[in-house]
This record gives sequence, C-alpha cells and structure tokens, in this order.
Amino acid sequence: MARVQLALRVGDLEGSIDFYSKLFGAEPAKLRPGYANFAIAEPALKLVLLEGEPGQATVMDHLGVEVESTGQVSEASKRLTGEGLETLTEDDTTCCYAVQDKVWVHGPGQEPWEVYTVKADSRTFGTDSAALATAATCRTPDAETGQTTRPEGCCS
Repeated sequence: MARVQLALRVGDLEGSIDFYSKLFGAEPAKLRPGYANFAIAEPALKLVLLEGEPGQATVMDHLGVEVESTGQVSEASKRLTGEGLETLTEDDTTCCYAVQDKVWVHGPGQEPWEVYTVKADSRTFGTDSAALATAATCRTPDAETGQTTRPEGCCS
C-alpha cells in the first residue's frame, strides 16, 4: 500500500504528538529523541514530526510517497526522469531512524518530494531530510554542458 507522507518541523514535539494522537486517534508508530512518526491507516498517511526550535511555528519540512519496495522507487525514478524532472536518488541512506531507498524531486515552488521505501529500522537518525532536500534544490544545470552541479557554498 502506498501512502502520502507529510513531514512537519515542529517547535513543540510533545505538544504536537499529543495533538496528532488526538486528531487521528492513533499513537506514534515510532518515537525517538526529536522525532515521531504516525502510520495512519485512514486516511492513508505517514505523518512525520521533526523537532525544530522551541517556540517556532510549525512548517512543512518535506512531502513524500511511501511505497512498498525498492523496485517501486526505481520505477518512480525512471518515470519522473522520463517526465523531464531532475531527480536525486539515494540508496541505502539512513534517514529518520530508518534505512531507505529514495528519489527526490522538487515542485515548481521548490517544495521537496521524496518517493521512498523503508528497508530496515535504524538506531540513529541519520541525515537530516531538510538538508537532503535543500542539496537537491541547489543543483543547477550548466548552461553549456547541461550537467547538473551544485554551486560553491550552496547547501553547506
């Protein structure tokens, strides 16, 4: 089953966990320091809460589609590339306390989307998803060669 993912960066993680538990009538599927996720059956949603700065307003971190297999990630990558979208593929990356395969794309407003599958649980958080999304956003095609590069100092 595929489901949409919404990742929010929240200023009050405990308050957000309490609120979303009540809103969806579900407890977190995974709870770690600075992180929680809900695997909501109805509506089919993966809600990820990432701890931000205390007192900050909640902001969207990134969006995604969770799929069941690496094959589905590969199919999505081929389809998105075929549609002319720039993709950033990551295999066996550790993110959000899980080992994942994923492909990133960005919407016209630079909103980051990932199509991903979870391969295994991880004891460590891994790479910050916002940093991954920003790194892909900073990649620009060279006017002469068409090769994708990241400008010096961008996303560091």
